Amino acid sequence: MPRPPSPAAPVRSPDAVNEDIRALWARSGAVLSPEGRREYERLLVEWAAAVRADAVEAA
Repeated sequence: MPRPPSPAAPVRSPDAVNEDIRALWARSGAVLSPEGRREYERLLVEWAAAVRADAVEAA
């Protein structure tokens, strides 16, 4: 399973992460396996970090 990005890793845009979230749901048929659920949770954390990074850049 992929690891969450490290603090030093560049943050992807919220749109890019959202695309991965949508693809995960599409592949799963809207029913996540335990592994899919872990991936979804990791993506949500990454998405939140990307949103925060965008807000900081905008400020």
